[in-house]
Amino acid sequence: MDTRKLKVLILCSGNSARSQMAEAFLRHLAGDRFKVMSAGTEPASTINPYAIEAMNEIGIDISTQCPKDLSLYLGQIFINYLIIVCSKANDSCPRVWPGLANQNNRLYWPVDDPAEATGSDKEKLAAFRKARNEIKEKLEAWLATNP
Repeated sequence: MDTRKLKVLILCSGNSARSQMAEAFLRHLAGDRFKVMSAGTEPASTINPYAIEAMNEIGIDISTQCPKDLSLYLGQIFINYLIIVCSKANDSCPRVWPGLANQNNRLYWPVDDPAEATGSDKEKLAAFRKARNEIKEKLEAWLATNP
């Protein structure tokens, strides 16, 4: 691992959709600048298939990623940025993050949970597309004004 890269941890509750999409986007958009990781406060067993499909539509494959537990990172490694993409994770993780270089780098970007969408497959996939696009917009805006 290149130790000069800034470390970014992206956090949500299940680590099966939003944080996985954000991890892949940040790698895709600026992977040369960051070591990107994601985790969940209550990780699921697999990546949500709608998240995989929504990302595949834009040419990013997340099918080999897997949910990881927050305990792998919390207080275990030094990180430069913590990006929290869900309110449940924001409510359950520490306000002062052990190992975070600057507590001002604890960013909260809530994105509605697409896994809560109901209806047909088409309607559920639409919710994942919406979340995907929102995450991409937030990351692009952040990258335009940050490291």
